[in-house]
Amino acid sequence: MATKPVPDHVPPEMVGDFSLFTSPGMSPTPNGDPHAAVACVHAGPSIFYSPWNTRTGLGTWVITRAADQRRVLQETEAFSSHRSIFASALGEDWPMIPLELDPPSHGVFRSLLNPLFSPKRVTELEPSIRERAATLIDRIASPGTSCDVMKDFAFPFAVNIFLRFLGLPDHRLDTFVGWAKDLLHGDDVRRPAAARTIVSFIDELAAMRRKKPVDDFMSFIVQAQVEGRGLTDEEVRGIGVLIFVAGLDTVAAAIGFDLAYLARNLKDQELLRNEPDRIVLAAEELLRAYPSVQMIRVARKDIDFEGAPIRKGDYVSCATMIANRDPAEFESPNTADLTREDNRHAAFGYGPHRCLGSHLARREIVIGLEEWLARIPPFRIKEGTAPITHGGHVFGIENLILDWA
Repeated sequence: MATKPVPDHVPPEMVGDFSLFTSPGMSPTPNGDPHAAVACVHAGPSIFYSPWNTRTGLGTWVITRAADQRRVLQETEAFSSHRSIFASALGEDWPMIPLELDPPSHGVFRSLLNPLFSPKRVTELEPSIRERAATLIDRIASPGTSCDVMKDFAFPFAVNIFLRFLGLPDHRLDTFVGWAKDLLHGDDVRRPAAARTIVSFIDELAAMRRKKPVDDFMSFIVQAQVEGRGLTDEEVRGIGVLIFVAGLDTVAAAIGFDLAYLARNLKDQELLRNEPDRIVLAAEELLRAYPSVQMIRVARKDIDFEGAPIRKGDYVSCATMIANRDPAEFESPNTADLTREDNRHAAFGYGPHRCLGSHLARREIVIGLEEWLARIPPFRIKEGTAPITHGGHVFGIENLILDWA
C-alpha cells in the first residue's frame, strides 16, 4: 500500500507502527482474532500517529483511550465528521447524510430520520424480524447438521430486514451484498466500481419513488421537507447511500462474531440456552468485545490534544475496537464476560453522530441469537474448517462453518 510521508508537524517519537489494515492479525487470517490483536495499542501511548491507518494509505492520529475518543466525537467544533468516505471513491466530495454533516445541519437531518429508527418503530418491526430469523434457521436445521453461518443465516437475515425497511426486492439480496463487500473490502478497482453502481441504483430508485411513491423509506425521503423545503437530489443521494451501505454489513458481521464466540465457548452457550433472559445483557458484552467500525474525524483547526500537535486537515481515528479494549474503562477488557453490567461500550459510537440505527441493530442481534439458540442444538466450529477474520475500516468474518449433533 502506498503511503504518504509523515507530516513535518508530527514528532518522530509520536509515530507508531500500527494499522487496522496491515498490522499482524488484520489481513484475512484463518482462526484470526483482529480484536485481540488491536488490544496491543494499550501498552503504548494514549495517542500516536499511524502513517497508514486508512484504506487509501493516508495517515491518522490514533486515539487509544475511550475517554479521549468520547471527547473527540463530542467536540464537533474541533473535529469534523465530513470526510467523504464514500464519495472519495468516485473522486467526488458530497456527504453521506447525516453521518458526514456537522452541527447545526446534522441536527436538522437527524431530527428528520430519528422517528424511522425509534424504539417504537423497532418494536413494530419486531414480529417480522423474528419471523424472518425463525424461517431461515428452520430451513438450516431441517436438512442437515452444519451450515456456513454467514451465507446461510447472518447475511440473509440482516440484509433482508434492511431490504424490507427500504422497500427493496429480496430476490436481489445476493447482488446487494456483493456490492457492499466490494465497496467495503474491495481493491482499488472494485471499490470505485461498486460505489458508482450503488449511486446509480439509489438515484434510479429515488426517481422511481418520485414518480410513483409507495410506503417505504425512499418514498419518505423524496417527499420529506427540511426547514420548509424539499430535499435536493444530492441530499436524497447522501441519505440513500448511507442507509444502503450501513444496513448491508455491520449487523451480519456482529452476528457472525457472536456465534463464533459461542461456538468456541460452550459454557457460555449453555448459560444462554438455560437462561435466555440473559441474552440481552450478553449481546451488549459481545458488542463490546467484537465491534466492527473505525470512525474517522478531520481536524477543523490546529489543536494540541493530549500532547499531540494535531493540525487542521489531519485525520483522527476513533476505532471502536480500541476503545472497547481500554483497561481504564473495563475490567479484564480482553475477556468476554457475558454477565458484565454497566457496559458503556463504544460499538455504536458516541456524541451527536451516535449510530442512527442502533436500536434496530440491537434488536436484530438479540432476536437472531434468541432464535438460533432456541432452534439449533449445541454447536461448534466444524472440525477441519477455520473462520477467516479481517480488520480494516469494518471488521468482518467469513467461512464460519458450524456443526451440531
